[in-house]
Amino acid sequence: MKYACVAIALLSGASAFTVPSTPASSAVKQQCPSRLSPLFMGRAAAVRAATKGKTDAKKAKTNGYYGKKIIMAVKQGGSPDPVANRQLGEVIKAAKANSVPTDNINRAIKRATEKDAGDFTESTFEAYGHGGASFIINVLSDNANRCTADVRSTVNKNGGKMAESGSVMFMYDLKGKVEVPTVIDEEELMMAAIDADVDDMELIEGEEEGTSIVYTDPKETGAMFEAIKAMGLEEGSKMSLSHVTKAPVECTEEDFEKNMAIIDALEELDDVDSVEHNMSN
Repeated sequence: MKYACVAIALLSGASAFTVPSTPASSAVKQQCPSRLSPLFMGRAAAVRAATKGKTDAKKAKTNGYYGKKIIMAVKQGGSPDPVANRQLGEVIKAAKANSVPTDNINRAIKRATEKDAGDFTESTFEAYGHGGASFIINVLSDNANRCTADVRSTVNKNGGKMAESGSVMFMYDLKGKVEVPTVIDEEELMMAAIDADVDDMELIEGEEEGTSIVYTDPKETGAMFEAIKAMGLEEGSKMSLSHVTKAPVECTEEDFEKNMAIIDALEELDDVDSVEHNMSN
């Protein structure tokens, strides 16, 4: 044990956080009991803070998106009653599936009945990135001119290029998407899907380790989510519609970083709800 501690002390070398000591036995005594250096603890805290910041931002984006969707549904459906207004009922169902707080939902419904509530419309923009990457930019805005100017400016400033309508979209399929924060057994999922009358289903690994994504026909998204609920996996699961590329592209590390900079900048815009891409890395 003594030699192991001495080896650790020697390998550690001079550090800004090592307390100088003349006797070797004292140095060993100081080095061995140490579990985490202040530098390591600082980095770990920074990583946790950054991760939490991204999670909070994503949650706020989701809440804002469904707030606008609810306002749009109330105005288009002509009623704040989700029973009488089927469109509103479906939006509320999706909002709850994506963990939007009930208070947020009720505030959005109330806001929709006010005279100065904005008239929101959905639209998409298409763009090219670096190394063969392409983007579908989904927006929900009450000011089309402002939204168009912001999206174009952001893409151009970050080295991307706006594309003509349809020149990117044809390379993607629109699918229903259910994200589940755990690994799903495919056979169990298949049985639950059959019970829920879901005909089209594809199970893949999620973007984060230990998660799953289920793709289905857009019309069967709600039924697929009910199947997930029947499996007891409702908590933390989310459903949405997503454009999935038919031809994934693997970019160089440099191009990938540039493309992610475009995506991050776009997602900071209030009118942009999500950005989908064809990168496989």
